[in-house]
Amino acid sequence: MDRSSFPTAAGILLGLGLGGFFDGIVLHQILQWHHMATSAGYPPDSVENLQLNTLLDGLFHTATYLFLLGGLVLLWRAARKPHALWPARAFLGTVLMGFGLFNLCEGVVNHQILGIHHVNETVPRSQWIWWDMAFLIWGAAMLFGGWTLWRKR
Repeated sequence: MDRSSFPTAAGILLGLGLGGFFDGIVLHQILQWHHMATSAGYPPDSVENLQLNTLLDGLFHTATYLFLLGGLVLLWRAARKPHALWPARAFLGTVLMGFGLFNLCEGVVNHQILGIHHVNETVPRSQWIWWDMAFLIWGAAMLFGGWTLWRKR
């Protein structure tokens, strides 16, 4: 089967959305390691700062929801056309690629370039870089693993 028959963009968008939801739900809400602007001068030490961070987290979730919705629309449109059976590796590979891309983009832009938050702000500041680097390595591993699966199908 040629690669063009599988809706690669759909899987990548689904992965971007799932990656964002994992970050927002697990790291922001459940573990409460950070919020969107906790390192940008808005630590959750007052009601006003927590309200702002909650709003920004909600906007972040809206963006991840739109990624997921876009992926579903593309997948639905492609699935309604006649096609050969898609290999599970193609789907899993593209979702992993999207999840990894999310981690790499979010980690580089928000954690390193903008510095608006870091992965785990509950540890001493001197340890933040290690958590940030682990997040980037995890993202790169998912991107590479997904690409490998997608390419081998």
